Amino acid sequence: MIAALKFLHIAAIAIWAGGLLSLPALYVQRAHVRDDRALYQLQMIVRFSYVAVISPAAFLAVGSGIALLFGQQTFAGWFSVKLFFVALLVMLHVLTGLVIIRLFREGEVYPVWRFLLATAVTGAVVVIILFVVLAKPALTVELNRDILEPGGLQRLIRTLSPWPLP
Repeated sequence: MIAALKFLHIAAIAIWAGGLLSLPALYVQRAHVRDDRALYQLQMIVRFSYVAVISPAAFLAVGSGIALLFGQQTFAGWFSVKLFFVALLVMLHVLTGLVIIRLFREGEVYPVWRFLLATAVTGAVVVIILFVVLAKPALTVELNRDILEPGGLQRLIRTLSPWPLP
């Protein structure tokens, strides 16, 4: 069962990351579209990719990751770092959806510098996630005990907060 979940998780991540990396290249083509029919086709390709392929892959990746978390009970420092970067990937996913909504309005274009920046940032986040998962670095942070254990963040906040917390 765990092997099947891992396979699903890795496949979904590959589709999700690949889609987020490829969409900015489609956005740049918006400036080169000359007629309404070609613009409509580009819009349909971009929206279909995001709604029918990339977003379901993201949900599968997150869902299978949660299932793996409960199945393997991973409570290591590297896992918290991975979750931070997965949260960044989710934010990039949401921003991508917002770009799609705005991009196909009259007169909108997607500049090449934004394509380069979006691709570089998304690629960096994906590479960092892969590095953290494959290397599983041991974290030697002083707050490691407080932050990375279940319930540790709540204990840390209670010590730092000047107000009583429930």
